Amino acid sequence: MISHTSLQWQSSDWQSILQSAIRHSTELLQAVGVSPNSVTAITGEASGFPILAPKPFVSRIEYGNPQDPLLLQVLALKEEMTPNQGGMTDPLEEKRFTPVPGIIHKYFGRVLLMTSGSCAVNCRYCFRRHNDYGSNILTPARLTDALAYLRSQTDVTEVILSGGDPLLTSDRKLSELINQLETIPHIQRLRIHTRLPIVIPQRITPELCEQLGRSRFQVTIVVHCNHPQEIDAEVGLAMAHLNAQGVTLLNQSVLLKNINNSAETLEALSVELFRIGVLPYYLHTLDPVQGAAHFYQPLSDSKRVHQTLQARLPGYLVPKLVSEIPGSASKTLIY
Repeated sequence: MISHTSLQWQSSDWQSILQSAIRHSTELLQAVGVSPNSVTAITGEASGFPILAPKPFVSRIEYGNPQDPLLLQVLALKEEMTPNQGGMTDPLEEKRFTPVPGIIHKYFGRVLLMTSGSCAVNCRYCFRRHNDYGSNILTPARLTDALAYLRSQTDVTEVILSGGDPLLTSDRKLSELINQLETIPHIQRLRIHTRLPIVIPQRITPELCEQLGRSRFQVTIVVHCNHPQEIDAEVGLAMAHLNAQGVTLLNQSVLLKNINNSAETLEALSVELFRIGVLPYYLHTLDPVQGAAHFYQPLSDSKRVHQTLQARLPGYLVPKLVSEIPGSASKTLIY
């Protein structure tokens, strides 16, 4: 059992925390005091998408609650095995926006650099859960080609480190990558999309903060937090360290049935994020990925929730409700 008052894991470095992450439904349910008879869990491997839940995140799950919103984000359920009409393995059609391996270039002026092929947590609704990272992740040779592509695209002013989770890259390798990107004069901004500061806040090391603080880039980190329960004192401390280096902090969430599909939950999330120095940015509708249909929230309900949120919060605390449509020039705003 993982005690909510136990701080033993905090003495470990982030790599050790990752290595000790929970990787099986039985272990996960036992850790949070939920009977296997109260949920229809599967191993994760049965769905082709293993379970991966780091203990700092698991420690925030309400003990004994089979419907806990954090538990349902990481526990593989039988519903994942039910084929759903319209569910796809590449819902954003990213393969057709890959000019060279390691690069996804969907929008004008910015590109994704696929920095890592794995994550620190396997979110069951992930739109890349079927991704073949081996064919599109950066190797030294592919990095050479990717950098050459970026040098040739003089209209690109922002590089977005993505994956997987780019912060699974070591501080040393991340520093080397940023230094190489800084040699390309037309790139002005660096953005990092990551869930690690939420699920393993110990990843925000002094070395990482120092690197980001001294970069010539305007650096933005977009964290991924879906529920206010995901935020604890350690997450707040990680955000404070990044803020101290002048890093802009934004959050993106996915609107998920039985997780955060109420105005009250989203209001509490925005307030908590702002308290720790993070601005709400995007609220995504669920991408139609195979295996995640049980998280689907009807668009009419999503609009209603978002409209209620707008009525309850000042505009700067209201994330934009968006969908991502393959081939569109940007995210599609939903009103």
